[in-house]
Amino acid sequence: MQIFETYKNIPPEAQNAVIAIGNFDGVHKGHQALLGQAKAKADELGKKLGVLTFEPHPRSLFRPDDPPFRITPASLKADRLKDIGIDYIFAVPFDWDFASQSAEDFVENVLKEGLNPNHVVVGYDFCFGQLRKGSPETIKGAGLDVTVIEKVTADDKEAISSSRIRTALRHGEIETANNLLGWEWEIRGEIVHGDRRGHELGFPTANVPLNGTLHPAYGVYATQVKIEGEDEWRPSATNIGIRPMYEVEEGLVEAHIFDFDEEIYGKALTIRPVKRLRGEAKFSSVDDLIEQMGKDCEQARQILQNS
Repeated sequence: MQIFETYKNIPPEAQNAVIAIGNFDGVHKGHQALLGQAKAKADELGKKLGVLTFEPHPRSLFRPDDPPFRITPASLKADRLKDIGIDYIFAVPFDWDFASQSAEDFVENVLKEGLNPNHVVVGYDFCFGQLRKGSPETIKGAGLDVTVIEKVTADDKEAISSSRIRTALRHGEIETANNLLGWEWEIRGEIVHGDRRGHELGFPTANVPLNGTLHPAYGVYATQVKIEGEDEWRPSATNIGIRPMYEVEEGLVEAHIFDFDEEIYGKALTIRPVKRLRGEAKFSSVDDLIEQMGKDCEQARQILQNS
């Protein structure tokens, strides 16, 4: 898979592909259905399959004061798309100049002159261009072949959407989120030095800042983690939040990896929350905190052994 951070001067071999367009945050079951049909069209036509997406997510530009909301930051989204079998990702920089172009200019400049697609695939609610005035009909009117994918629903007949998944994660409903995603949600980041509180308490942790990743419901989770360079998923208990006992300023992922004692600072860590055990709490003493951490670890072990 190749990633282009532009739509300009695309090499000939990456043009004339089937292009699926969208933000694809989460690469959830609805996205997978769209991409599956796009891949089928590409196979039918004997063409490569590309994805046109936007970085940063447009919401970051239009609503910069919103709390972090990304289900899949760029690198994780790229990995999910690669697993689906995408040949090319066109991750176009989304700034005010790009956002202010008309729908007609988007079709002419980005699609026809830039990517030169053989076929375009979009969702039923796809809108684009200044004031979101563009629709699939705008693309068709410019002479491009377009397939529009109908709404994909969950078991409750409601549409599968990134918004629904964000809501589930913010409530700590990991199983619900994973059912809508079609894969086990992950947090990924570089392990950084902390204040060694966990080590002092007898529960050393690998610390990963949440940064732009959506903050799930704060609390303690049974988790699985994978360290960069390893294939093994290790059981762990992870606190996600601000640690009320110590008032950390920003949300942090602190994973206590069971039966593990190695220096891994600077490596990437992938964390899969499996089940939320409890919310964050402020304890009356450090001894009470240590006692609860022991209970959390035992409960996490039991859950992970049975999962």
